[in-house]
Amino acid sequence: MELKGKKVVIIGDSITEGAGTTSVDFRYSNVFGAMSGATVYTYGIGGTRIARKSTPSDNARWDLCFLDRAEEMEPDADVVVVFGGTNDYGHGDAPLGRFNSTDEYTFYGAMHSLVKRLVNRYPGAVIVFMTPLHRSGEGTPHTVRDGSSAALKDYVKAIREICEYYALPVLDLYSMSGLQPAIPIIKEKFMPDGLHPNNAGAKIIAERLTGFLRAF
Repeated sequence: MELKGKKVVIIGDSITEGAGTTSVDFRYSNVFGAMSGATVYTYGIGGTRIARKSTPSDNARWDLCFLDRAEEMEPDADVVVVFGGTNDYGHGDAPLGRFNSTDEYTFYGAMHSLVKRLVNRYPGAVIVFMTPLHRSGEGTPHTVRDGSSAALKDYVKAIREICEYYALPVLDLYSMSGLQPAIPIIKEKFMPDGLHPNNAGAKIIAERLTGFLRAF
């Protein structure tokens, strides 16, 4: 795909908002726009999740879930990129649920609903999901409201499964970003807090996204 002149909307959380970088000029979405020549609209809000939360968060902004925000983005996009899931693992209360769930208070159900909302809003666009990055402490299961627990890789697996069902492409950053903070040198150079990429880490994400979309 020739990206120059294309309209690209990106929805995400704090990484998309630019947390970890020195300014929004260095967040991955802006770097991607400069690399590709695309016109990029960035919808990143720190702390937000894909699934709905049953009990209000300490910070009300965190409860501005992807489901509602997806229908408020710039219309007529050529490409839609979704980058979320790490906060569903980190501090959400929605169970993973089951693959066939329609409950937006489960992660699987919310993923189904999000895809359908995006397809209906952008029927002619290329819709791409990016999986969460590795993060420090990701092997510790996160326990949610029904007493069930899951590790970050379980949320990654759910994203892959839902996208496969709808035949949507997945840029699997969990598997191929090269960003793994369990390796000290990688953490130091690219994601010092163990979660948010710095300027150098954001550039890697931008490069991965540019190459991925150009392959279409």
